[in-house]
Amino acid sequence: MNPFKTFVATLFTSSKPKEKMDRQSIYDVKINSLIGAHINLKDFQGKYILFVNVASKCGFTPQYKQLQELQDSYKNNLVVIGLPCNQFGGQEPGSPADIETFCEINYGVKFLMTEKIDVKGKNQHPLYRWLTNKDVNGHKNSTVKWNFQKYLVDEKGNLVDYFFSNTNPMSSKITKFLKK
Repeated sequence: MNPFKTFVATLFTSSKPKEKMDRQSIYDVKINSLIGAHINLKDFQGKYILFVNVASKCGFTPQYKQLQELQDSYKNNLVVIGLPCNQFGGQEPGSPADIETFCEINYGVKFLMTEKIDVKGKNQHPLYRWLTNKDVNGHKNSTVKWNFQKYLVDEKGNLVDYFFSNTNPMSSKITKFLKK
C-alpha cells in the first residue's frame, strides 16, 4: 500500500470527535435548601418543577406572590423552587434567614427555597448548568438574563422550556403545561 495514502487515511480516521458533555438526569443534581438541608430532586418525579432564580430587591420581586399562587393552584402536579441569586444588580444581598423572613412576611412564600447560588459564570451551579446547556438537558441552550427567569421541567425530568422574567408565573404560557 502507498505510504502516503496510509498516512492520509490515518490522519482522517483517527481524529477524535469534539467531546460533548454527557446528558444527565435533573434528578441527579445536588442542591441544598435555604437552611442547608439536602434537597433530593428525585422526590419530585411525577410532578412538574418550576425553577426560578429569585431576588428580594428586584422589580420582579412581587412575582413571589404569583409563584405561591401557582404552587397552590397546581400543588398536585407542580413544585415551585426558588433559587436566590445575587448576580443581577446585587439584588439578593441577604442571609438565608433574611431571605426566608422577607419572603414569608411580604409574600406568604411557602414554596421550597434553595441555598443562594450562581446561575451563570464560572461558579454556575450544576443545576443551572443542566437547565441552560443542551448537551446536558437534551433540549435547548439558554442564558439567564435577569432575576425571575423561569425554567419548567416536566414530570419525567425533561426540560420543557424557559420563560423570561416578564412572564407572569400564572401566564397561560406556563399553566398550559400544568392543566391535566
